[in-house]
Amino acid sequence: MADESTDGGEPRELSIRPGVSIPLAELRLGALRAGGPGGQNVNKVSNGVELRWDLEASPALSAEQKALVRERLGRRVNAAGELILRAVEHRERPRNVAAALERLRELLAEALHREKSRRATRPTRGAQRRRREAKARRGALKRQRGGTDEE
Repeated sequence: MADESTDGGEPRELSIRPGVSIPLAELRLGALRAGGPGGQNVNKVSNGVELRWDLEASPALSAEQKALVRERLGRRVNAAGELILRAVEHRERPRNVAAALERLRELLAEALHREKSRRATRPTRGAQRRRREAKARRGALKRQRGGTDEE
């Protein structure tokens, strides 16, 4: 999920893909009330997490990468250029923080992924011949099914 720091303590950046990582200092985590099971305690404790990342101000991505993320994750990026995620699926805050970071990593990795362009190819001569022969066999089979003209 996150890269280990050199001093063996907490990770310092979130690795998205090779060559792209976001310093954790750029991420802001806020508290949310998480719903779900937990009895009366859920009304008192804010274990949910709201993760905000200022996409526009971040030096972690190039201008081209930022445009790609804005295009593909448009509804998740607000007018101020912040990417906002909420994680409330767990009852413990550390698990919600980990879930939010993992979701951010997955979203950005998917948004930055570029499909390989398809190169047009032509079928081989043998493949064309086999296709024509199969069509001829199928046509002959269908012609044999025809009824008689005695009706």
